[in-house]
Amino acid sequence: MRTRTHPREILLGAQAAANLLPVCDHYSGVEVRMRKSLELQQQMLQEFGACVFDVTLDCEDGAAVGQEKAHAQLVASLLKASPDGCRVAARVHAVDHAAFEEDIAIIAGEAGHKLSHIMLPKVESVDDILQAVRALERASAAHVPVHALIESPAAVEQAFEIAAHPRVQSLSFGLMDYVSAHAGAIPSVAMGVQGQFAHPLVVRAKLEIAAACHAHGKVPSHCVVTEFQNTEALQAAATKANRELGYTRMWSIHPSQIRPILAAFAPAVQEVQEANDILLAAAQEDWAPISYHGVLHDRASYRYYWQLLERAQRTGMPLPEQARQWLDRSAV
Repeated sequence: MRTRTHPREILLGAQAAANLLPVCDHYSGVEVRMRKSLELQQQMLQEFGACVFDVTLDCEDGAAVGQEKAHAQLVASLLKASPDGCRVAARVHAVDHAAFEEDIAIIAGEAGHKLSHIMLPKVESVDDILQAVRALERASAAHVPVHALIESPAAVEQAFEIAAHPRVQSLSFGLMDYVSAHAGAIPSVAMGVQGQFAHPLVVRAKLEIAAACHAHGKVPSHCVVTEFQNTEALQAAATKANRELGYTRMWSIHPSQIRPILAAFAPAVQEVQEANDILLAAAQEDWAPISYHGVLHDRASYRYYWQLLERAQRTGMPLPEQARQWLDRSAV
């Protein structure tokens, strides 16, 4: 092979920044479930040799009223005990909640070195991001990325500006709050696994968030499927979110949802092999255009196939030898 430059460097350039998050973000807020989630993450880290899902420890819905400080302290202690190689985040209270500042001071202040990111709920505008960034800086955690949860019609209209902020790494869609914010104008069926892909206002919001993320090199994260016992419906929803709506990440609210999400976001085995073969042929020509099975390929398609290989790695798929070597080098 004559190329002297790694394919990630030569193909992606500035696009290489933010898109290497795991495809699944798993939420838990009750202590026993948080501990079990962290144990499962370690088990799957051993199984796959990579961290294939994030664990987000939840203060917003996890903390009992009046126990917000104690819950934040619990989250900080779990973060500090998490082993290297795992990705653990925290969802704090919204910036207008009385517990927000204390959440950040305790969690980011005590365990900022272990935080993969902070999830900020109820984001309405970039002003909320700025407030969170200042709080992280006061906690000496200026390095911690911010993920923003978009949950209202007004926030959807600000999605592009929010996604443009350099500290924002990902936008998530909050389906149930979004539906509730319409004062009954959207029926409750739109909160379910079928209705959320059918109602025009919900689909529009999902597309706006995905488009905002892709415009600014950020990661769009799809909302929950509350029918957690129906794994077939969950996998169908995840596949639709990925293949039709442009989402590259999805929330899980039950351990049984993690593997179906990984499977839905993973490319097909034949796609991985084709990507490997096309990129190997391209590298042998120093990334000049090639003909592969009678089809022209150049750097635009090379970029697509490289990102496909990265997605395969993030979902724990077995990789052809050359792809594995390339991806191992890109992680160094």
